[in-house]
Formats: sequence, structure tokens, C-alpha cells
Amino acid sequence: METKEYIESGILELYVFGALSASETVEVAKMEQQYPEIKTEIISIEKAIMTLNFSMSPKLSADNYSKIQSKIFDSNDGIIKIETNQETNSSNWKSYMGWAAALVLGTGIGYQYINNQKIEKLNRAHVATIEKEKSKLKVDFDLLNSKNNHELELAALVKNDFCNKQIALAGQTVAPEAKAKIYWNKFSKEVYVDATDLPTPPQGMEYQIWSLKMNPITPTSIGMLIDFKDNETKLFAVKSTDSAEAFGITLEPKGGSLTPTMEQLYSLGKV
Repeated sequence: METKEYIESGILELYVFGALSASETVEVAKMEQQYPEIKTEIISIEKAIMTLNFSMSPKLSADNYSKIQSKIFDSNDGIIKIETNQETNSSNWKSYMGWAAALVLGTGIGYQYINNQKIEKLNRAHVATIEKEKSKLKVDFDLLNSKNNHELELAALVKNDFCNKQIALAGQTVAPEAKAKIYWNKFSKEVYVDATDLPTPPQGMEYQIWSLKMNPITPTSIGMLIDFKDNETKLFAVKSTDSAEAFGITLEPKGGSLTPTMEQLYSLGKV
């Protein structure tokens, strides 16, 4: 623990008031010897408590102090006299009670000071946590907003009929309902896949997109539909191609295969 955290923990106030266990007292004493800033803080706390006690206690002028001293001590032999005067005893008793009350009040205020310090520290920590959470939420919001904007731009791009040729891919034997669409840009030759009607692939599997030449049948991988579940629009950009006669989609182990697994052919469509 750093000395600043140690000072702010409230243990030094408890040490000054003698409210620690024996082992904790020894620990603070060692820290006091080791770190000058801790010793300085202890002295500061002691001064604050003493100032508080004196401000709350009965005030004695120099003249009153001399009178009390002369009543208690014999000026000749220094022997303590026992004062039997009831009025003087009553006055002394009130004085002692005043000091005791000041000490009790000072101690109570001291404990209250410690509690307030702890509460203030907790409040600061709570505010810091809230600020950290707010910052994280802002970052998450900015990322989500950027992602949404990107997906909207992509959707507008792929559905531009002037620039793109749309190829419908029909479901095959393994999954008749697994339809898809290919948007093939006539000018840039970029390829986008609309996988809205494809089922979510099983764990450890991914869809692989193939550009096909038909005679003879020659498949070329043009990409994977990565993070399928997390893509809300189900629009994917894959590699460009300029010579496709058909497109196919197979389900492959994560990372893809060198050749398509025909038993896992989900969608197929001619250009």
C-alpha cells in the first residue's frame, strides 16, 4: 500500500486515539519510523486533537492557576494539603468534570472525523467508478455508432442496382431453406454476400464463398463469412473476382478449406 493510501485509510487517527489492536499499533509505529510523511501526519493529527480539546476545555488564567497551586502545595515544605473546604472541592470537581467532558467530546469528534474521512474516501471512489463507467459507455456507444454507420453505407452500396448485378443462390439438398444473394459490382468487381437467410453455423464452423467456372468446374475461394452471429445486417464483403460463372456457399471448418466440401454445399447460383 502506498503511503498516501495508508494515510487516507483512517488508521493513523485510530492509532492516535489508541483504538488499534497491539499488532496494528506495532505496525503503525514501524511505518512511522520508516516513512517521514506518516510521522508528520501523526503529529498533525495529535496537534489537531489537542487544539480541539483545549478549545473545548475550561480556561484558566495565570492568576487562577497560581491560586490553585497555592491551595494544593504548601510553600514551605512542598507537602500536599488536603483541602476540606466544601466550596473549593466543589469548584475543583467542576473543573475536573469540565476537562473530562472536553476529553470525551474531543474523542467523539475525533471518531466522527475518522468516519467522515472514510465516507469521503468511499464517495471519491464511487465517483471515480461512475466516471470510468461513463467513459466506457461512451467508447462503446461511439464504436456501435461507427459500426451502424458502416453497415448502413454497406447496405446502400450493395443494393445499388445500377452498380451491382444481383445473383440469387438457391438452397441445396443439405439445407433447402439456406438461400443467399450475391451483389457483384460491374465496375470494381467487388463481391458482397447477403446471408440473411442462411442459418447460424454450428460452433467451430464457418461459411466459405466460392467463385466457380463451370466447364470444367473450377472453384476458387473468395472469402469466409467471419463472425456470422455478431453481424446484425448479415452483409459481408469478400474478395473481388472478374471471371465468375457461378457462386456457391459451403459450410467448412473454421478458417476454411482448400477445396469445397460438396456434402456441405448450402447455396448455389449461376451468374
